[in-house]
Amino acid sequence: MRLLTPLRRFKVLVVNADLNAPNAKGTACRKLIGELEKQDTDVIGSLNLADAKSIVISDPGIDCVLLDWDVGIENQPHNDAIQVVDMLRSRNTIVPVFLTAARTDASTIPTGVMEKVNDFVWLLEDTPSFIAGRIVAAMERYREQLIPPFTAALGEFSQAHEYSWHTPGHTGGTGFLKSPVGLSFHEVFGEPLFRMDLSISVGALGSLLDHTGPIGESEKYAARIFGAHRSYTVTNGTSMANRVIFMACVTENEIALCDRNCHKSIEHSLTLTGARPVYLLPSRNYLGLIGPIHPEVLEKGSIEKAVRESTLTTGATNKKPVHCVITNSTYDGLTYKVPRVMELLAPTVNRIHFDEAWYAYARFNPLYRDRHAMYGDPAEYRGPTTFATHSTHKLLAALSQASFIHIRDGTAPIEHARFNESFMMHASTSPLYTIIASNEVSAAMMDGAFGLSLTTESIEEAVAFRKTMARTRAQFVADGDWFFAVWQPDNVKDPVTGTTMAFHEAPDFLLVTSPDAWVLHPGDDWHGFAGLEDDYCMLDPIKVSVVTPGMSRDGKLQKMGIPASIVAKYLNTQGIVQEKTTDFTILFLFSIGITKGKWGTLMSALLSFKHDYDRNTPLRQALPDLVEAYPDRYGGMGLRDLSDQMFASVSEGRNTEWMAKAFAQLPKAEMTPREAYVRLVHNEVEHLPIDQLAGRFVATSVVPYPPGIPLLMPGEPFGDANGPVLSYLRSLESFDSQFPGFTHDTHGVEVKHGKYMLYALKSGARR
Repeated sequence: MRLLTPLRRFKVLVVNADLNAPNAKGTACRKLIGELEKQDTDVIGSLNLADAKSIVISDPGIDCVLLDWDVGIENQPHNDAIQVVDMLRSRNTIVPVFLTAARTDASTIPTGVMEKVNDFVWLLEDTPSFIAGRIVAAMERYREQLIPPFTAALGEFSQAHEYSWHTPGHTGGTGFLKSPVGLSFHEVFGEPLFRMDLSISVGALGSLLDHTGPIGESEKYAARIFGAHRSYTVTNGTSMANRVIFMACVTENEIALCDRNCHKSIEHSLTLTGARPVYLLPSRNYLGLIGPIHPEVLEKGSIEKAVRESTLTTGATNKKPVHCVITNSTYDGLTYKVPRVMELLAPTVNRIHFDEAWYAYARFNPLYRDRHAMYGDPAEYRGPTTFATHSTHKLLAALSQASFIHIRDGTAPIEHARFNESFMMHASTSPLYTIIASNEVSAAMMDGAFGLSLTTESIEEAVAFRKTMARTRAQFVADGDWFFAVWQPDNVKDPVTGTTMAFHEAPDFLLVTSPDAWVLHPGDDWHGFAGLEDDYCMLDPIKVSVVTPGMSRDGKLQKMGIPASIVAKYLNTQGIVQEKTTDFTILFLFSIGITKGKWGTLMSALLSFKHDYDRNTPLRQALPDLVEAYPDRYGGMGLRDLSDQMFASVSEGRNTEWMAKAFAQLPKAEMTPREAYVRLVHNEVEHLPIDQLAGRFVATSVVPYPPGIPLLMPGEPFGDANGPVLSYLRSLESFDSQFPGFTHDTHGVEVKHGKYMLYALKSGARR
């Protein structure tokens, strides 16, 4: 099979202590290497266990391992070879492994080892050309097995070099070659990309809309890997995936239970379907981080009460909810015990939709067992019909916009033909095939031992950073000094011995493998979510929130504080970009793309900030771009001066307090998102400043970023002039005017001459 182009050369790792020795084994080994090199193969030599392990860990491009059964020290025969095999198989179960040994040694090889290797090579008995041929054939089979179905078909078709008479108009890239700017564009991205940008007319690749051919096989492949009954490839992100599910499950005037901690695509889904939302209010902690929906909120009696009391359900065709959407995990890495959530919701609703955009890796590491929608064995599943949406481009390796919908058919199944009608409403008839291929490859990277290895590496790196931060902070605090904290347990209990130890003193193995180390246990004050069931919620270790000074665990501001936004700006000047920033937290993601020790740069930058803060380093040195942009505002200030001013503003404006109060309530909506949107389209709205919004209803959602969770949904009231919503918006407006360069991003807000302007429904424009 012809695969992706350009093909890299084969690569073989030879582990043999006699590689350079002037003896018969060494001579035979070198002859074999010479023969392999004649057949477009690169060979890496290793003389010992430690070197071999390092190469296997650092180089995923190894296509075959040629391992000497006798490698290692004399008093431990074969031990090193066994270690290499075991370590290799923990990372890759299908790469070919050949043992080199004498025929007389074959009977001494343990069964466990024989099961993990592919073949044996008799260096001193077979010819180098014969052995090389067998190795090359094994590598060819390995590569064919490695490449998933659609990617293989796309690569093969792209190399056919046929004339095309169909779209796209650049025709494999040749269209770009007829223009100077097009030529430059072609040179940047290269011919292979353009040869794979093909029309849906290419029948050999199947259809994304009909789910046939290699695309259909690709979706079956993904379903197996992710534990679904069915999977659908999505080329416009999880926003599209969420809308597809909603439109397949909910119609106008039906009730949908919606996690208030929802992505904006859920609002869009409500607008498109005309569903009537009943919101499920999540918890918040002292740092303003969004926590889980408490179990009692999900109980049947609580939901029935919420449905009765909602102002939006009076026009519902039926008071029984037909759909429920839950965000798992939260932006800050809090994950549910999914079987418990299903148990709570099953008496009320028979279709449950988990928005797991940031959580596609969970199935592939036992640390997350039962904490994701596609948990357990799909063949044994007997619960409600369950949906999961995954942004494979976020924390897996797919290209932007790649996503999956995964389905387990349960008590209210929607068969493929009906579900696909909704899919086709949103899917492009001209998908970019490289997005589809990257989605499939990101799934393939998680298959079997690959997924466990990659996710474990991410967790290990996150744990190493967390422990280093905790240890450094403990040292500073012991000296009466300050340093950044990390939002994580203070102490960890060994589940075997029952011993409790400080987090930074816990063994790595415990933190990497034990879910109990990350569970939000009742009574622990570090997490700030009171009243939770034990084991109901767990912190994902790869989502690391660094905490700046300023907020105590009782939710009160301290005397000294450093707003996180100034730390984030400082890190940006050193080439470090965080995921999100709140008043006193900065979120960093340890994805599968993290490299060993990469976090050391972040650690050094945080120590540099402390150094510059303590010495009140002039902003011209600490934040030169800021001073250049606003010389009159910041030119004569030091880093601590600016931090003190910002902290005073946050304190006086009561930003954090108003935010907590604003998000703690569920506004009494005047109309559904769909009804409010109709009035927006008809221009039954007014663009007003904050001081004219009291008593009015919002026409568009108001979503402060980060974290991007709705403060108000369309049709909900702004409340009183001095109420929590308008007070919070006023505090943000005041902060923005005082600190240019640190302004907030709030969707639904337009800033004119320093004033926040928002769309309100015209008076009388009601249902």
